[in-house]
Amino acid sequence: MPLPLATEWNENAGSHTRIAYAGTQIKDLVASELNNYFQIIFNENLEEFEEYMGNQSILSIPEIILLEVDENGECFRLIERLKQNFLFNGLIIVLISLSNDKDLKTNAMRLKVHDFYIYPFAMTDLRERLNFLVKFKLIKPKLIEISKEVDTAYRIPVGKRLIDILISGIMLLILSPLLLFIAIAVKVGSKGPVLYKSKRVGTGYKVFDFYKFRSMRVDADKLLIELSTQNQYANEDGGTKAAFVKIKDDPRITKLGNFLRTSSLDELPQLFNILVGDMSLVGNRPLPVYEAEMLTSNEWSMRFLGPVGLTGLWQITKRGKLDMSERERKKLDNFYAQNHSFWLDMKILFKTVPAVFQKEKV
Repeated sequence: MPLPLATEWNENAGSHTRIAYAGTQIKDLVASELNNYFQIIFNENLEEFEEYMGNQSILSIPEIILLEVDENGECFRLIERLKQNFLFNGLIIVLISLSNDKDLKTNAMRLKVHDFYIYPFAMTDLRERLNFLVKFKLIKPKLIEISKEVDTAYRIPVGKRLIDILISGIMLLILSPLLLFIAIAVKVGSKGPVLYKSKRVGTGYKVFDFYKFRSMRVDADKLLIELSTQNQYANEDGGTKAAFVKIKDDPRITKLGNFLRTSSLDELPQLFNILVGDMSLVGNRPLPVYEAEMLTSNEWSMRFLGPVGLTGLWQITKRGKLDMSERERKKLDNFYAQNHSFWLDMKILFKTVPAVFQKEKV
């Protein structure tokens, strides 16, 4: 069964979705690529756009605001003014910049816009993203019910679950002195909590609390926006957007954290996730919410119909290699979701140990 977040959203699904656009630099390209999929109201400049928005009622306001970023940053001040109007609180806001200035993206993220594109990029990516944002907005209040529905499409085999409980329980017992030692070292080594907890998306888009030993500075998440241009998985078409995030020689990582990551010791707290059933020993890696949102097409949603795990095909094949593209990693995830078995899991587990000590610092 297909995932609700990636159902049959056909090419004409957004034909009744209205977009209010402001800008002239790539207006013709946007018109040629998106006019068949959306109802677009074009405005030559921000003044004309603001006047248009001011004339709208609750029945006529567009679902999406698409703005070209101007050199003076007036678009950011315009967004601030729009956000003060309760009528526009639910609008999807996406910005397009022809400049790679990281300060522009930082300002956009501060305003909590839904997305920020740096031109050039593939218009098909923008179209798919807009379709997803509209659909995600409609089903967001029902995500809990949806995750329950999707979960029925995959049930972890009894044998696999028993192995998970047995091995994770034994490892936690044996490794408890090491876990305590690492916890003390992390606490003494830098300011911040011992464990890093984040929301991750697992099987059937189910969200759970994911644990690791903290290996980064406490302000790591804030610095991610500034470092987005260094993403190893940056799109091959020249953009900075990618579904996965991996930064070589990441400056956010602490000295102790660098060792923990290289040895994969930072992953040990996930044994608790395995023990309680959030994860399995072997599977696709659970993704942060912002990464999972970008894997919404039917082509890639298959990865969420298989188990998520501590280790998997990605870790034992090309982990840490610079020549691994985003598409290759997605294909590995899809392959495992469709072909996982007891013997494949055993093969991955046996190959995981030599893969743990990687040469590349990523």
